[in-house]
Amino acid sequence: MTPARYSYDEDDVTVRASGRKSRPRTKTRPEHAAATPARVVAVDRGRLTCRLDAGAGVSTQVTAVRARELGRGGVVVGDRVGLVGDLSGAAGSLARVVRVEPRTTTLRRSADDADPVERVLVANADQLVVVTAVADPAPRPRLVDRCLVAAYDGGLHPLLVVTKTDLADPAGLVTAYAGLDVPVLAVRRDRPLRDLRDALADRSSVLVGASGVGKSTLVNALVPDAERAVGRVNPVTGRGRHTSSSAVALDLPGGGAVIDTPGVRSFGLAHVNLGRVLHAFPDLEAGVAGCPRGCDHLPPHCALDAWVAAGRADPARLDSFRRLLASREGGEDA
Repeated sequence: MTPARYSYDEDDVTVRASGRKSRPRTKTRPEHAAATPARVVAVDRGRLTCRLDAGAGVSTQVTAVRARELGRGGVVVGDRVGLVGDLSGAAGSLARVVRVEPRTTTLRRSADDADPVERVLVANADQLVVVTAVADPAPRPRLVDRCLVAAYDGGLHPLLVVTKTDLADPAGLVTAYAGLDVPVLAVRRDRPLRDLRDALADRSSVLVGASGVGKSTLVNALVPDAERAVGRVNPVTGRGRHTSSSAVALDLPGGGAVIDTPGVRSFGLAHVNLGRVLHAFPDLEAGVAGCPRGCDHLPPHCALDAWVAAGRADPARLDSFRRLLASREGGEDA
């Protein structure tokens, strides 16, 4: 005899909850309105050293990490941030950076001119101090020009500091930048740094330059307890050795701060906006109105030649502007 087919009813059915059992994620993130403001003074392997002001001239240094809700945005020296968590500054304590305030200026570079990915080195600085030696190692004008382009692009005021002037006459190097209206200071080890201290007072200044030009030596002289490592120039290659491995901000005794950066051997400018560079030359800026669309501001079709010929601007200024443009098209040592 064939058994009867089993008849199912609702008691035999198990209804499972649809979807995930946990709460659905929300895009709403905490505002952290009570986050404590601070400034990033060093970045090292994911750890951020932040300085928060506690009032009455007292400050505390706190080690922090970047919160996950910040996404992929990087945090660099000079950033103004909001902190939560352990703000005691005690050994082993760790806070979280939950907010990065909008940046007023940025110093950026790419790996090379063909790389469209830019890297922000420092944020919110007022001044870019381009350091170059007059000898040992030999000056690299193209690298200096590229640093100046980065300053104009990022909204920083440039200052050129020529070191080791006891080894050679800096007059030629100083003259080469006269048309750019860039302040130039010549310094040497056996002379006081009074003029440089005045130029840095009450400002946040970034020091950049090739390895071996004396950036760390200057920092140690300006900030006696900085203890930045000082390297030597290779007698065979004529290039310096990297002694600073990461950027660090140091307070100046008389007010202001200096940010020492690792020596650079290349300074890619793939990210630079030509209009921002031109903005640093207000005497030429109005003259490009007659340029054809997409003008590279080089002869023979650029309207700036006629602008200068009409006496509207100094020819030396146009030469200097085009020299900076040329630095964007080739290597620093071209």
